[in-house]
Amino acid sequence: MALRIVFAGTPGFAVPCLRAAAERGEVVGVYTQPDRPSGRGRQLAASPVKVEALARGIPVFQPENFKSAAAREQLRALEPDLMVVVAYGLILPQSVLDIPRMGCWNVHASLLPRWRGAAPIQRAIEAGDTQSGVCLMQMEKGLDTGPVLLSLATPITADDTGGSLHDRLSQLGAEVLADGLKLLRAGMRPLVVPQPAEGVTYAHKLDKAEARLDWSLPATVLANRVRAFNPWPVAEAALAGERLRVHEAHAIPLQHGQPPGTVLAATREGLDVACGEGALRLRQVQREGGRPVAIADYLNARPALKSP
Repeated sequence: MALRIVFAGTPGFAVPCLRAAAERGEVVGVYTQPDRPSGRGRQLAASPVKVEALARGIPVFQPENFKSAAAREQLRALEPDLMVVVAYGLILPQSVLDIPRMGCWNVHASLLPRWRGAAPIQRAIEAGDTQSGVCLMQMEKGLDTGPVLLSLATPITADDTGGSLHDRLSQLGAEVLADGLKLLRAGMRPLVVPQPAEGVTYAHKLDKAEARLDWSLPATVLANRVRAFNPWPVAEAALAGERLRVHEAHAIPLQHGQPPGTVLAATREGLDVACGEGALRLRQVQREGGRPVAIADYLNARPALKSP
């Protein structure tokens, strides 16, 4: 059975899912956020999903929202069997969810009901989770509350960052969507499994202010934040009289008895900083106006910090 699919998504995370949905030429329209100013010149830039759609010759629609009857009629005119939503950036009202004949599917980057909301990838790492995954969900009016159709899990390793987990889940999202579409084409609906009431957590949107490291916190907490906030917004720390961006660090279970923020050791292995509990070993940092460098290069520029 051929499907008429409308796809809604915006960032790079959604592009593999668009490719999976468009594999058989069934995507009749793509919705994405309006072009936004980007870069130093603040020139209007198309979203990654728009770029991919135009390259495939798929019509692109960019309404600010679906509050107007005209925007909803535009969607209705596409006569969609199914709408696939992946990191679109808008909460769809019930009047939109009711338009596609088979409803709307969402690919969400967590194992629901854990980490509903805007930043599930980063919040999972920040919390020290050892597992993440993707869910294909039947959308309803609530925020990521719909029943789960299919899911795929992946471990979160000690080396994972927000960036590495993002890329892996993006590919898994395409896989789980492809599996769901294969069932629909065969005339079967994926099994609908309501989310349990227990274990619900919310992944609130990232705020740049969260990236400032507080040395009074345990080193394990700070290490998780460094990983979670790489590549954005990137952890920041006040250290030895300057502000650094911290791109890579790990916790050391060290009994030190020193005030938080004290430099305990500075060698080619890392810059060890006292925390409220344990120490954080900085491995890659960035000075203001500079680029990310290994700690050995940073210490070459600040030889007074080096341990004897």
